[in-house]
Amino acid sequence: MNFVRNLLVFSGLVGLCMGALSYFTGDALVHAYAWYILAFFVVVTAGTFYITRLGISYDQDNFQLYYFGSMGFRMMLSIAVVFIYVYLFSENELQFVLNFFVLYFLFTGFEIYSLLANLRPNLKKQN
Repeated sequence: MNFVRNLLVFSGLVGLCMGALSYFTGDALVHAYAWYILAFFVVVTAGTFYITRLGISYDQDNFQLYYFGSMGFRMMLSIAVVFIYVYLFSENELQFVLNFFVLYFLFTGFEIYSLLANLRPNLKKQN
């Protein structure tokens, strides 16, 4: 549950920053679909965490397989979303892609930070 709480806090902070940018700059920096992108990444991050946690509960020795599999799934899903948007809509494509990948890297960094924070106590136990 610690991960879910941290994910909600992180998403709230990102949402506040997006709201402030949108308020002060209008549509110049934040795409109209940026809130949907944020919701997409919250759902995908929670889903990949759940899949990884479920895989680890069955087989702890193959953590890398489950983690990198979920990261690959996230990347393929993200590429599909960007491709669908660029193919279907012709407005502000560059702004959408930039907003999308800023959020992609923020949530990937959050997931890596959470992973390192969870693995650090296990590393100290082994030494």
